[in-house]
Amino acid sequence: MTDTPAADDAASSQSSGLGALLREGLLRLARAPRLGRRGVWLLVAVVAIAWLSTSIYRVQPDEQGVVLRFGRWIDTAEPGLHVHLPFPVDTVLFPKVTQINQIQLGNAAAPGEAANPRDRQMLTGDENIVEADCAVFWKIRDAGEFLFRVNAPETAVKVAAEGALRDVISHTPIQAAMSDKRKQIADETKALLQSLLDSERAGIEITEVQLLRVEPPLAVIDAFNDVQRARADQQRSRNEAEAYANDILPRARGDAERIRQDAEAYKTQVVNLAQGEADAFQALYATYRDAKDVTAWRLYLESVDEMLKKATKVIVDTSGKGVSSVVPYMPITETRARPAAPASLAAPAVLPSPAPAPQPAPTPTPGAVR
Repeated sequence: MTDTPAADDAASSQSSGLGALLREGLLRLARAPRLGRRGVWLLVAVVAIAWLSTSIYRVQPDEQGVVLRFGRWIDTAEPGLHVHLPFPVDTVLFPKVTQINQIQLGNAAAPGEAANPRDRQMLTGDENIVEADCAVFWKIRDAGEFLFRVNAPETAVKVAAEGALRDVISHTPIQAAMSDKRKQIADETKALLQSLLDSERAGIEITEVQLLRVEPPLAVIDAFNDVQRARADQQRSRNEAEAYANDILPRARGDAERIRQDAEAYKTQVVNLAQGEADAFQALYATYRDAKDVTAWRLYLESVDEMLKKATKVIVDTSGKGVSSVVPYMPITETRARPAAPASLAAPAVLPSPAPAPQPAPTPTPGAVR
């Protein structure tokens, strides 16, 4: 397509306008005061000093300096004063490494995020389903790795935290997860999450994991509470039965031991008494065998003595001994007070006439008579 004359005139007028502006600028530059050689060197020195000053930088105590050379990470500087190549060769980024960041998982997530109940549901070690919420607190440990090793670090932390929490809960029974193992679950989740981030060299340090809520899904929470109440009643009944058994069994064992010891004592007593009587009879029999008459007379006297101790009246029969036939009455016990007793019980004791005096016997050997 051929250009029209009107277009040629517009192009020529535009080129003439640019030329006029260029000539005006050259005239103004020519009219500027001349610095001379010394002024030029001074200006160059000032520019050089200003350029070299861009190589000095300071890292604050709550920061780390990430040094970039033509956009590539080459070093990480700690807090203090440092030097690098002047701009634009080297540049420095200053991320905050002491700032604590927080990520919420579950119902505590950000309001703008999609709330899908299935995303919060987790399978426990005893094949139950729970919904768990937790808060993860983290900070930057290595600024260089944080900026250049992982894409979208916050998203990476969230995904890794969800995986670690599901892994830990999948090995924990539901009752333990809802009661006494919450702190243990949080600690294990923190350790597992930190190991995952370290394996990816994310440059992130997990400071704390807080387990906020562990509950069954809302649709089954009433049935679950009924089951838990039944288990609590079962445990209470078991504890009461164990307490009763712990109270009864020791007492029964104590009574059985006491009865056994009483039986042993009675057995020992009876055996010892029988043995003593048997030994006494054997000794008496040995004496009787050596001196029958003396031993018989002594036994007779001992028997009469024992009988007279229990008698209240004594009648002596002196018939056949040349004594009067009148029976003498010896009120032995009337001289001392005695308790009243029925007449039928106070039977007189009759002492038989003594046997004829035995003939003199040979003198017994020593030890024959006790």
